[in-house]
Amino acid sequence: MPRLVLRAKILPTGTEIDLDDIAKKINVALNDGIVLSKYTKEPLAFGLYFINAEFFLDDKEGQMDSLENSVRSIEGVGGFDVLGVSRASVDAK
Repeated sequence: MPRLVLRAKILPTGTEIDLDDIAKKINVALNDGIVLSKYTKEPLAFGLYFINAEFFLDDKEGQMDSLENSVRSIEGVGGFDVLGVSRASVDAK
């Protein structure tokens, strides 16, 4: 089954939220073969940072909804915006 790469902006509910802790909770909450492959903390404005995350997921119905619902259910997450989706590259041998 083809895999997708989804980049997302995950906003915290405030400046006091530990983004590394949020990322750990996201890893635990994900299911259905969805994987948080990497993330960075990026500045947004006035001391507020967001998580710029990259996820791998299967190209099948319901995966994006499952990802969004899992992330939004975590305490401290204030927003989830999809920045881009593309197919994961495949190494041909």
